[in-house]
Amino acid sequence: MTPVTKRDYYEILGVERNASVDVIKKAYRALAMKHHPDRVPAEHKKDAEEKFKELSEAYAVLSDPQKRQVYDQYGHAGFDQRYSTEDIFRGADFASIFEDLGFGGGGSIFEQLFGGAFDLFGGGGTRRSGRGADLGYELEIAFEEAAKGLTKTVMIPRREVCADCRGEGGERISCSTCRGAGQIRQSAGFMVIARTCHACGGRGSSLKKACPHCRGEGRVAVERKIHVKIPAGIEDGMRLRLAGEGEGGTRGRGDLYVLIRVAPHPVFQREGSHLIVEYPVHLPQVALGAEVEVPSLNGRVSMKIPAGTQSGTVFRIRGKGLPDVHGGRVGDLLVRVVVQTPTRLTGRQRQLLEELTKTFDGSA
Repeated sequence: MTPVTKRDYYEILGVERNASVDVIKKAYRALAMKHHPDRVPAEHKKDAEEKFKELSEAYAVLSDPQKRQVYDQYGHAGFDQRYSTEDIFRGADFASIFEDLGFGGGGSIFEQLFGGAFDLFGGGGTRRSGRGADLGYELEIAFEEAAKGLTKTVMIPRREVCADCRGEGGERISCSTCRGAGQIRQSAGFMVIARTCHACGGRGSSLKKACPHCRGEGRVAVERKIHVKIPAGIEDGMRLRLAGEGEGGTRGRGDLYVLIRVAPHPVFQREGSHLIVEYPVHLPQVALGAEVEVPSLNGRVSMKIPAGTQSGTVFRIRGKGLPDVHGGRVGDLLVRVVVQTPTRLTGRQRQLLEELTKTFDGSA
């Protein structure tokens, strides 16, 4: 099967890559008005629906600073590994746009296009799917651990579906307000607007008798041991997604997002998969040339300093850096030599330097 290639989000909305959120919102509003499926002839409705979905996904990503930063850095391939479709649309401001366009809440069109998985327009973005909430966890690891990769075990407090009542909260009866539908529908011109029932919160039922185990909540607090596999070469600030390790819900678990914090190293600095180290040398070593041993994460390695090397010169030792977290080749070790000026000289050293100085005619 040929993979589907997604178009660039900026291209879809017709905006520059440095466009402000206001510009992005304005572009989406105009295009959504043009391609809304309820505003085109029946024979063009299917094409309009696909276009509308594409526009809405692009807007949901580019209007969110965090999602936009991930997309700008990794493109579609890296972004799709970190965000599900639900993640993409969660938190996006569609309600105000559709109200401005005269479409009311606009929720019914999203139910048609996305299978009713999202309540983007009623109840502040609460999902009717019953999927558990996503969780976040910040994990600090040592520099050497980031270089080699490892598996960390963490304890995650979360809520899970009550085993006694299976998440129902107890004995339930049909909601009298929405008659079990979970929604209240209203007609507004050619639009049918569906809003979450305020009485039952979209469940379609109300609690008659609370479960004694969870006290009517439907979920209980637990602490679970989670094994987090950290790939070699991971960088500070990267986020790992553990699918299904978030909170429990009646229709599936949320995800756990682990933010990795890599502690700084006292000797090495990092530049992508490359390591940078400053190596102090004496004047005779750079003047005459020398073979030295410089530090690396895997022990000391030999390096030749040619005669006449200037302070600040950077030497590259290939393959002695960090693994590429995306599976590329191992980076290099970049050694910057820094000439140390002696601050305390013996009488003999001073005498020799004075004799050496007399041999120069002022040129280096």
